[in-house]
Amino acid sequence: MGSQEVLGQAARLASFGLILQVLSARQVSARTAAEIRGMAAHGPLRACPRATQFRGGPRNGGGGRSTGDRAAALVLFRLITFVLNAFILRFLSKEIVGVVNVRLMLLYSTTLFLAREAFRRACLSGVTQRDWSQTLNLLWLTVPLGVFWSLFLGWVWLQLLEVPDPHVVPHYATGVVLFGLSAVVELLGEPFWVLAQAHMFVKLKVIAESLSVILKSILTAFLVLWLPHWGLYIFSLAQLFYTTVLVLCYVTYFTKLLGSPESTKLQTLPVSRITDLLPNITRSGAFINWKEAKLTWSFFKQSFLKQILTEGERYVMTFLNVLNFGDQGVYDIVNNLGSLVARLIFQPIEESFYIFFAKVLEREKDATLQKQEDVAVAAAVLESLLKLALLAGLTITVFGFAYSQLALDIYGGAMLSSGSGPVLLRSYCFYVLLLAINGVTECFTFAAMSKEEVDRYNFVMLALSSSFLVLSYLLTRWCGSVGFILANCFNMGIRITQSLCFIHRYYRRSPHRPLAGLRLSPVLLGAFALGGGVTAVSEVFLCCEQGWPARLAHIAVGAFCLGATLGTAFLTETKLIHFLRTQLGVPRRTDKMT
Repeated sequence: MGSQEVLGQAARLASFGLILQVLSARQVSARTAAEIRGMAAHGPLRACPRATQFRGGPRNGGGGRSTGDRAAALVLFRLITFVLNAFILRFLSKEIVGVVNVRLMLLYSTTLFLAREAFRRACLSGVTQRDWSQTLNLLWLTVPLGVFWSLFLGWVWLQLLEVPDPHVVPHYATGVVLFGLSAVVELLGEPFWVLAQAHMFVKLKVIAESLSVILKSILTAFLVLWLPHWGLYIFSLAQLFYTTVLVLCYVTYFTKLLGSPESTKLQTLPVSRITDLLPNITRSGAFINWKEAKLTWSFFKQSFLKQILTEGERYVMTFLNVLNFGDQGVYDIVNNLGSLVARLIFQPIEESFYIFFAKVLEREKDATLQKQEDVAVAAAVLESLLKLALLAGLTITVFGFAYSQLALDIYGGAMLSSGSGPVLLRSYCFYVLLLAINGVTECFTFAAMSKEEVDRYNFVMLALSSSFLVLSYLLTRWCGSVGFILANCFNMGIRITQSLCFIHRYYRRSPHRPLAGLRLSPVLLGAFALGGGVTAVSEVFLCCEQGWPARLAHIAVGAFCLGATLGTAFLTETKLIHFLRTQLGVPRRTDKMT
């Protein structure tokens, strides 16, 4: 089998439903699953039967058209929220942004995590037989726990941590109280949320969260515009409003659902009335299932360190005072902007192709002991994904360097485009390159590793994550907020190295070399270097103090260089182009003729 045929087969195997998955929370439609099964039965994919075991969409997913409609609505909600946030930033000081986005949101997220995360994992674990009355009773315990943690953490936030200058950030104490209260309010909807998740009410989750976020942004914009002197009152009330709307969406939905005549047809739901969702004594006389309670405690112990590592940057900023509130605000905004590409593009692709590799490869077998056609397919896909990640990351790194200041100025004005903002975003552009490569290498690594190898890898990751906290503290002391990004780059570089070593060992005894995807042609590398140099010179002379005509000229220069670079990639990376054509369903002329 030639390389083009293997690549085409691999792309067809992995592509059906992928674009729809990316745009719709990675849910494959029933029609797409039928296409895959049909191809497996009649086409050249018979050699890869494990790759055909996809399932349909969510319970209330409907067909591909309804999934696409939900995806379009979700993108629209996010776009509107993005524009509103950009508008809001122009009326705020970076100190207020730092206190809200780092200090108060850390209080809110920590309270929610300590009160509910372990309960969610325990109550959504794969148990076929469960007494839902006891499960719902257990979930209601998150409310008193939330009250306790909000009071305790609120005391820490007010008494032990540095308090902002009231002239710069007014009403800090009220903000702490209302953010803690908003966490408790959100916990009131926990039984409804778990019930919806357990029965795959995906549409409800998307609509409730999107509606809550966009209404919160609208309220914040109005208050910032008309009552700017309210300070933290604005964001505290908006956060409380957000959690209230979120809970009301779930309560209203289940109230209408269980009160309608159609509810009798929903045999899969464990409740028949809205009052069944409230705490009550079960027929067995037990208020909760003690096995689930013990499982909750086990999950809490496992997740506690994960929370510290996940929010590590915010904990370092909050408890060690390595940055002032203004620098915290700028860093948080740049971090959120920079991670947009990773969240919207790289993460969905990583999750989708992890499923693909897990279906094609067998964990406990060496590559030489598996079906060689399956191994060849996986190698071809991995090579193309590595090439795609490298090209996407290099494009963001090279062109992001010259357009970071302009992007920040357009998004947040002088507050972001002056000072440390441009340097932070340029550094983050390089970090995105590492994120892209790491996402692909780890999705293959985790799909191909044995259980013992995964356990060893997780232990190393734990050590690396712990060292990240120490390294980030030292680097921020040395070079300011850029130190957080440098620490992330170091951590990501170690992870990439480990994954590359595993891939090299995995394919060492086979004729396939998927790591060749990390090599680019000299012509394409020259195009990147030339484009980066031209746009850097353009930034010096055209951006960003010469007005909008010069800015538009700078954008035009970048568009021309980007087009030339992509054209060079189109001509030199023919295998990748073939893979992308198959992904997007664009037939070649030979395909049309046959």
